[in-house]
Amino acid sequence: MAIQDKGLTPMMKQFFSMKAKHPDALMLFRCGDFYETYGEDAVVAAGILGITLTKRNNSAENSIEMAGFPHHALDTYLPKLIRAGKRVAICDQLEDPKKKREEIKGKKGLSQTDKMVKRGITELVTPGIAISDNILNNKENNFLAAVQFGKAACGVSFLDISTGEFLTGEGSYDYVEKLLANFSPKEVLYNRERRADFQRYFGTKLCVFEMEDWVFTEQNSRQKLLKHFGTKSLKGFGVEHLKEGIIASGSILQYLEMTEHTHINHITSLARLEADKYVRMDRFTIRSLELLAPMQEEGRSLLSVIDRTVTPMGGRMLRRWLVFPLKEVVPIDERLDMVDYFFKDLNFQSTVDEQLHRMGDLERIASKIAVGRVTPREMVQLKWALSALKPIQEACLSADNAVIQRMGKQLHLCEHVRDRIEKEIQNDPPQLVNKGDVIADGFNAELDDLRAISRNSKDYLLKLQAKEAEQTGINSLKIGFNNVFGYYLEVRNTFKKNVPETWIRKQTLAQAERYITPELKEYEEKILGAEEKILALEAKLFNELILAVQDDIPRIQADANLLAQLDVLLGFAKIARENHYIRPIIHDDNVLKIVQGRHPVIETQLPLGEVYVPNDVTLDSDKQQIMMITGPNMAGKSALLRQTALIVLMAQVGCFVPAERAEIGLVDKIFTRVGASDNLSLGESTFMVEMTEAANILNNVSPRSLVLFDELGRGTSTYDGISIAWAIVEYLHEQPKARARTLFATHYHELNEMEKHFSRIKNYNVSVKNVDGKVIFLRKLQRGGSEHSFGIHVAEIAGMPRSIVKRANTVLKELEQDNAEVGAAAKPNTAKIAAHREGMELSFFQLDDPILTQIRDEILELDVNNLTPVEALNKLNEIKKILTGKNA
Repeated sequence: MAIQDKGLTPMMKQFFSMKAKHPDALMLFRCGDFYETYGEDAVVAAGILGITLTKRNNSAENSIEMAGFPHHALDTYLPKLIRAGKRVAICDQLEDPKKKREEIKGKKGLSQTDKMVKRGITELVTPGIAISDNILNNKENNFLAAVQFGKAACGVSFLDISTGEFLTGEGSYDYVEKLLANFSPKEVLYNRERRADFQRYFGTKLCVFEMEDWVFTEQNSRQKLLKHFGTKSLKGFGVEHLKEGIIASGSILQYLEMTEHTHINHITSLARLEADKYVRMDRFTIRSLELLAPMQEEGRSLLSVIDRTVTPMGGRMLRRWLVFPLKEVVPIDERLDMVDYFFKDLNFQSTVDEQLHRMGDLERIASKIAVGRVTPREMVQLKWALSALKPIQEACLSADNAVIQRMGKQLHLCEHVRDRIEKEIQNDPPQLVNKGDVIADGFNAELDDLRAISRNSKDYLLKLQAKEAEQTGINSLKIGFNNVFGYYLEVRNTFKKNVPETWIRKQTLAQAERYITPELKEYEEKILGAEEKILALEAKLFNELILAVQDDIPRIQADANLLAQLDVLLGFAKIARENHYIRPIIHDDNVLKIVQGRHPVIETQLPLGEVYVPNDVTLDSDKQQIMMITGPNMAGKSALLRQTALIVLMAQVGCFVPAERAEIGLVDKIFTRVGASDNLSLGESTFMVEMTEAANILNNVSPRSLVLFDELGRGTSTYDGISIAWAIVEYLHEQPKARARTLFATHYHELNEMEKHFSRIKNYNVSVKNVDGKVIFLRKLQRGGSEHSFGIHVAEIAGMPRSIVKRANTVLKELEQDNAEVGAAAKPNTAKIAAHREGMELSFFQLDDPILTQIRDEILELDVNNLTPVEALNKLNEIKKILTGKNA
């Protein structure tokens, strides 16, 4: 922000000195009742917020752009800036302007700088560091991440300051890239010296912030962590040996310090990310399976279908579980046992459900208490949440399930916190402490006395008004108040002669005069003094309560985690009942058997009266490792592939599944290559993206993986595509380290030949029925390959002009005839096909005119023998409309 210092006002000098502390942040500078932005910040803010851009010192040499908004609208405008990826420094007034004016009143020799209100940066809000409810999504974590580039491994760390979750791990670049995809951080920190490496491995789409290289040193990071946690080592967290993970974690704490976030006592532990515990999925799989978000605007994700959580922390946990499915039998069965218990014991389900509805966001309330940003209403919400713990604990302890009983024992009731809030805070307080009436009556004697004065002031003023009116005979006398001279007596002009000499005139109006009296001023001082003392005392008492509750934050956080688990598992039981899911059988072998499986999302979106057609899928390592699935477009091949992956994923998350029976041999990785996309910004075509994703699968696949290929090789020539597809299937079949359970959907019917030569490849097709030339999709999987794709039929029902559909059928017959006569290896006789194009035919419609062609098609398709007179007239009208564009 280039501007000359000469000629700047003291306030603008103050602004630039603050701006220099965080030059990369957009600064909101508090001026009285407004937050102002200046210079480049103003231009950016005006564009994002849609506010007016003006200029300060419009005619001066140092004029500067300016834009602002009322300070009370901060919660409206700040989220817009953060969602736009901006870092925002909030510079507030550190003194009360009114008190400042009183303080300097009468003092001589003060400079303009001395007379100014002190200001300071009170908070730096960034996309990865946010606590405000207006910025956060209540059912989604808001992670800040840091990446450390080490010699032998890459370190990564994640922090959600709004919940206190702090995680770290390290591994290959591919592993860290998957973690970044799964956690979806809002902001990522890294060493500015490694920019090229970061973009090479993790792309350019993440919101990032570059830091100096001294931040990413082991000594600095370890000291930060040890100081924060108050420990002598990090062994207790199980991360002592993760050198690169420690550096990444320490850099996050350094960033918090740099951004003025120092109240972080709610960050009580650092958890290790254990890669071996979870199913690995890359970002392509998460996107193509539509786990968290649909690919089409009108679509639905798996999350939106199965989310029946009632608490925000439950919603966040479900989101995490979906991208980190378990891959060990015991913990999966524990979750399924709890879902089963919820499903069968309706009384237990009802009790827990009722109490969870009273919880609110216990996790984020605890974090707000730690940073001193909790509101009185949130404190009362904490009381209701703690009150609901007792019935949940009693229900868990009496449950006929060992894991649920254990969870009940782990709950901390924190009754002393609940009782203290009940005693100290009003049941229905205002949102802000400075609004008053927060502290409960009867808690503090001094506060009660001050309130008595304040609350009785109205009665006193009415009595004073009545007394003065009687003594003076001024029947219309009124007592009012304004901010200029406080309380006053207002006398209409018709009664001016009745005003006593002791009254002091303060203001003349068109129809009245305003006066004050010594008695009124004395009581005014008492009233206003009481109100000021009340607000100060309430703020003091409320802050004391916050400090006291901070000691229980670790216990409240532990409760929130247990409640979130109960919430998710209860939600699984609800959706199982609603959508008729069954409990899957989980085992350690490689058999995957799904009987009458359904797609959990598609079945909820079918038109009224239509039923989803279920299908069986069986995969194993010995007899049927690869299912080669052919069939027409729109027959349901892609849905079958996706539903198989979703059923496996839901089972390993601990959810019941949409099937009649499901045996799930544990999967360690899920890979999908589904759909067409490109990355033109990086110069990658659709086929390049397809091959990159396929290469990623083949380089990381294992015999325990589940692999889904849909239409592989369609982005190149037919023979290239068939060759690549054949080689990939052969590799999956023949390589011992890559012998994954695979569903391979294709239009290359030539691949059906592989069944004859490879023992574990079996052909299947999604059946259709041809009735009077019309194709009916049966959507049923059956044994054997298919010879037709019915692509022309799909074009027809998509609305393709009839002449094109007809011509395509003619060309198809010519190609099929050539293929039968000369063999698949020979080129088709394209000259013969071209010679018989419509323009060469000797007929009335020999002109190459699409309108005439369309009219011909309309006439040829008429069933003259069964046409009624009215239908004939209507058809004639349609033909005329084709010619003229208007109805007859």
